[in-house]
Amino acid sequence: MLSQVIKRGFSNLQSIKQVGVLGAGQMGTGIALVLARYAQKDVKVIDVSEDQLSKSRKFTESLLDKDIAKNKLTNEEKYKILEKFSYSTKIEDFNQTDFLCEAVSENFDLKAKLFKECDQVLPKHAIIGSNTSSISITKLAAQTKRPSQFIGMHWMNPVPVMKLVEIIRGLQTSDETLNTTIALAEACGKVCTPSNDVTGFIANRILMPYINEAIWVLYEGIAKKEDIDTCMKLGTNVPMGPLTLADFIGLDTVLYILKVLHEELGDDKFRPCPLLVNYVHAGYLGKKTGRGFYEYK
Repeated sequence: MLSQVIKRGFSNLQSIKQVGVLGAGQMGTGIALVLARYAQKDVKVIDVSEDQLSKSRKFTESLLDKDIAKNKLTNEEKYKILEKFSYSTKIEDFNQTDFLCEAVSENFDLKAKLFKECDQVLPKHAIIGSNTSSISITKLAAQTKRPSQFIGMHWMNPVPVMKLVEIIRGLQTSDETLNTTIALAEACGKVCTPSNDVTGFIANRILMPYINEAIWVLYEGIAKKEDIDTCMKLGTNVPMGPLTLADFIGLDTVLYILKVLHEELGDDKFRPCPLLVNYVHAGYLGKKTGRGFYEYK
């Protein structure tokens, strides 16, 4: 039975000619790159900002150039990968997309608006995969007329490096959608972990209270930021401490996810630390703005 499911998933994968990526930020750029490079799919990247699309193109090339410098890629292979990309600022250009990967800001209203627009232009057979890290897949799927073809596909950041994709099945997600999505992620070289559609899923249900508690430790003056990070790095053998990790994720994103967890689950362990709220109000959003808990040049 399992082999039949796997075969069906990979069979459906062959029918996916073009994958759309909605959002050309760091996540969207990484998703687009692994889809083109490893899954060998044509990729249409759409973002409202022409400037962001330009940055995405340059960042993609810089990542490939790094692998050329390490002898992991040739110039010829680089240009074959780049030929698979096309860019646009118009959602209507998703009209030939077979599978859509959404990677916009973690905001329900924004996602809902864009999913309604995409639903109007995508072919009827197209699957929509949301990169949400906390919002209910069933709730997002209800914004479209294809809830059986809607699924959570939470990529870990940075996408070209991290091996994991969380797969979240909504209440109405079909077996075919699930199998095809897993096959697409595995074609990108990723490992999939299935999760029930409960706010925060696996990763952020565990990660966000951890980060939030580190911020409380700083806020209460128990330890300095450097000592908090060093303690967790060396004490638990993780690559970076919780405050550095929060800066890399984006403090606004951390705050939004905590608010969603707190509101949906009603548990005070998810209540955002006031220091986090103040940092976001001040515009200290982490690495992307040059300042969070640490300063970045």
